[in-house]
Order: sequence, then structure tokens, then C-alpha cells
Amino acid sequence: MKKILNIGSINIDYVYDVDHFVRPGETISSRARTIFPGGKGLNQSVALARAGGCVSHAGRVGADGLGMIEIMRGAGVDVSLVDTTAIATGNAIIQVNVSGENCIILFAGANHELGEDFIDGALSGFGEGDIVVLQNEVNNMPYIMRASAERGLKIAFNLAPFGPEIKDYPLDLVDWFLVNETEGHGVTGASEPEDILREMASMFPKAAVVLTIGSDGVMYRDSGENLSHGIYDVPVADTTAAGDTFTGFFISSTAAGLPAAEALRLASVASALSVSRKGAASSVPALDEVLSANLRYLGD
Repeated sequence: MKKILNIGSINIDYVYDVDHFVRPGETISSRARTIFPGGKGLNQSVALARAGGCVSHAGRVGADGLGMIEIMRGAGVDVSLVDTTAIATGNAIIQVNVSGENCIILFAGANHELGEDFIDGALSGFGEGDIVVLQNEVNNMPYIMRASAERGLKIAFNLAPFGPEIKDYPLDLVDWFLVNETEGHGVTGASEPEDILREMASMFPKAAVVLTIGSDGVMYRDSGENLSHGIYDVPVADTTAAGDTFTGFFISSTAAGLPAAEALRLASVASALSVSRKGAASSVPALDEVLSANLRYLGD
């Protein structure tokens, strides 16, 4: 199995259960507030590890984030590359409505304290054929991509949260894009899933594209095949970490040498189990749960 390095965010999530998302000028009460470990980087590292991957996490936290390190360690993540700074740990304010949908406000904090020396040090233990997993919640992304490619690592990039700066990244270096329809539209200008896939294949011919399409499941395209996989019937409790769970299981399965079709299936099952549970990292299932799950498949 290939080694995986996740250079990613670490957040403390403050989750508020609400009847509806707060509107401009409105003050509402929440039914409950819960504190969870989070950040797309942390969530994906936990998912990568629980999926059986050999994953190291590189990132930074403040003194208030030491518990987040222990949570990753407990999930099987190598946290020797996580550093502490005087800056507060990143955090997120998350509203979850009665339908399980969420909206999120991020504060970057220590996640935007990744200097070039830190990045070089994190990459020094990895090389040809290893995989680096990236999201758009840390700084210095162009440098991370170029430094990773120079060392021969394969790059998996989850374009979330999407911002216009992403178009200035060296995206031609990416080997796997993991995007939803909004992010795919941001890159290509296309709106329909088939058009997004076609445009991304034209723009980045060497890359594989994994496009999640909500209740319609996921579509996949690389230079050799086009695949799709539908969703499973589960009660929706919280969608916060669904995409991160999918990313972690897909990349871990790929690193283990599984074909893309099987990686999509396992990732889809894991994501379904995740949305049936509250929380972010805490909702990510273990591999044995995914392998033994007996969920009703709703089809492509």
C-alpha cells in the first residue's frame, strides 16, 4: 500500500441544531450546541485511517487544539507532523437544520500558518508514488502542489471550499480531482454533470475526476473509463462529513490498489453511513463497518 500524506486543516467545530438557517437580521435559538473535532483535513485523515490507509497528517494547531491531535492519533493517523503555534486553532460555526443540511462559517487560524520550511519538512519523508491529499483550507497551496510534484508524489485535490484563487493553482499537476457540482462549475463554467466531466477531462487530460452529484451519487472519469455509482437508503442525521468520508475511503482504497469501481462503491457506502450519524470526524465509519454494511442500494 502506498503511503499517504494529508497536508490539511484541523478545526474545532461548534455545531448548532436549528429549525432553519439564520437569515439576515434574524436572531434564532438553537436546540443544542455540540463541539466536535473537524476541519476537512482532519476529517479526511480520520477517514483515510479508518479505511485502512497508512496516513500521516501535517498541519498546525494552537494550544486549544491539542485534543484534536489526540483524536487523530486515536483513529490511527500518524500525527508526528502536526505542529503547534501561538495562533488559535481553526474553527467552524456549523448550523444543522431539521433536514440534516448544514451551512458553515470558517476561521482559518493556525491552518494558515504553513510556511515553506514546514511544508518541505513534512514532504521529506515521502517520495515517488506516494499520495498527498489536499483541500483548500490551508495556505501556500501552489507551493505544496509544486513541491509535492517535484518529489514524485501523486496529488489528490478536494477543491473545497471553492474560491476564485483555485484557478491560479497549478492544477495541471493534480492526479485526482474530487469535486461536487458547485466546485466543478467553478472550474469549468459548465453546469450539467456530464459537461463538467467532459470539460475537466479536456482541461486536465492526465487526471481522474470524481464528481459527487448529491442524491444522484457519483460520477468518475479518467483516460480509460467512465463510471457511476448511486446512493444508499439511510436516514439523514447530518451531512457535515459526508464528502470528507467519501474522499478518505476513495483515496485509501485507490492507494491499496483497488479498481476505481470498487473504490467508488466503498466510498459511497462509507459516506452513507456517515450521514446517518451526528458530527464530522466522529461520524466516519471504520472499514469493517463498511464491509459488513447491508444497505439498500437505490441504483445509478
